[in-house]
Amino acid sequence: MTDSATDNALTIDTIRDAAARIGDAVVHTPTLFSKTLSQMTGANIWLKFENQQFTAAYKERGALNKLLQLDPADLKRGVITASAGNHSQGLSYHGTRLGVPVTIVMPRTTPTVKVMQTESVGGKVLLEGENFDEAYAHARKLEAELGLTFVHPFDDPDVAAGQGTVALEMFADAPEIDTLVVPIGGGGLISGMATVAKALAEQEDRAIEVVGVQARLYPSMYACTKGKEMPIGGDSLAEGIAVKEPGQFTRKVVAQLVDDIVLVDEPHLETAVALLLQIEKTVVEGAGAAGLAAVLANKDRFAGRNIGLVLCGGNIDTRLLANVLLRDLARSGRLARLRITLQDRPGSLMKVMHEFAEANVNILEISHQRIFTNLPAKGLVTDIECEARDSVQLEALVARLTAEGYTVSHVELN
Repeated sequence: MTDSATDNALTIDTIRDAAARIGDAVVHTPTLFSKTLSQMTGANIWLKFENQQFTAAYKERGALNKLLQLDPADLKRGVITASAGNHSQGLSYHGTRLGVPVTIVMPRTTPTVKVMQTESVGGKVLLEGENFDEAYAHARKLEAELGLTFVHPFDDPDVAAGQGTVALEMFADAPEIDTLVVPIGGGGLISGMATVAKALAEQEDRAIEVVGVQARLYPSMYACTKGKEMPIGGDSLAEGIAVKEPGQFTRKVVAQLVDDIVLVDEPHLETAVALLLQIEKTVVEGAGAAGLAAVLANKDRFAGRNIGLVLCGGNIDTRLLANVLLRDLARSGRLARLRITLQDRPGSLMKVMHEFAEANVNILEISHQRIFTNLPAKGLVTDIECEARDSVQLEALVARLTAEGYTVSHVELN
C-alpha cells in the first residue's frame, strides 16, 4: 500500500535508511506519557519532544538526510532554500557542520527569533516576500541565477523520509500508540510519519489512524483533499504551518495514507501553547501545539484513543509567548479588564477601589476616560485591569459592583 502511494520514493525502508544515515547527528528526543493532559482530554496522550532538538525543531532530520545524499560538487557550490524558519535552521546547522554554504530566503514576517537563530548556526538569511510562497519563488530564482542546489522544506521524498524518523522513534518508545495527530504545513512531516504508521499497521495487523491538523486560516491541504475552494491567509500563531500551497508529492501521500484532517482556530492554538508551558514545562511554537489544540477542540472524536502528538518546534518569539500567556489568563478569568461607568465627583474612584479590595481582587492598571465617551459631560468611563484567583472570584466582584449600582462590562479579547 505504501509503495504504490509514493512510487517507491517514500517507504518505511527509505525511512529506516534515513534513520541509519543521520544516526546520532540528531537527538533521539523523548516520547513521554502526559498524565495531566490525558485527564484533561479523555484520551491517553504521548508527547514527542522534538522541540528538544539542537535547533528546537524536527526539520533538521529531513534537511540532514537530503544533504547526505547530494553530490559533493553540488555541496561545494552550496544549497539554498525557502523557509518560515525551522527548516532553515536545520539546513543551516547541518550544512555549516558539513562545510556546505547555505543561503536561506525567509518571508519578512518571520519571527525575529528564527532569523537570529538561523544566522547563529551559519545560514545566510535573505528576507523576501510576505509569506512562504513569495519567499519560495525568490529562492527558486536565485537557485537558477547562482547555480545552487535547492533543498525543498517539504516536497521531497528524501526530506520526508528524514521527517518520518520521528514516527520510527515514537512507535519504538510507545508501541501502544494507535493514533497520530500531526501538524500539516506543506506535508513533509505527516507524509513520513503516515508512511511509517500505515506500514507498521499492516505488518502488525492492527489499525493506526493518522490525523492531520491545520490552522483554520491556512487550510491548504485540507482544501486539496476535500476538493474545496477555501480562503487561505491571515496572521496565524502557527506560522510554521502557514503554507498556502502544499507539496505536489506530499499531497499524493496525504491523499492515500492520512485518514482525516481537522482545522483548529487561533484561540485553541493559544490555549495549547499555554497548557504545554504550564503543565509540561516545555516551550512550543504555534505549529508545535497544533496537535494538542486539535485534541482539545475535538475531545469526543479522540476520547479513549492512545494518541501520539509531535511537539514539532519550540521557536517562538518571547514577546509573542508572553502575549499568548496573558491572553490565556484572560480567557480563563484570571485577568480581566472591567469597564465601569462612574459619576465625575470626588471619591467615586476610591469607592470602586474599595469594592475590589473587599472582593480580594488585585488592581493592575486604571484608565480614566472623560472626553471620548457617549456619556454626559459629568460622566466618565474607567477601565480597570485586574487579577483574580479564578473566574468565579471575578464574577463575584462583578455581581458586587452591579449590586452597588455600577454599570459594568467586560472588555473582551478579539
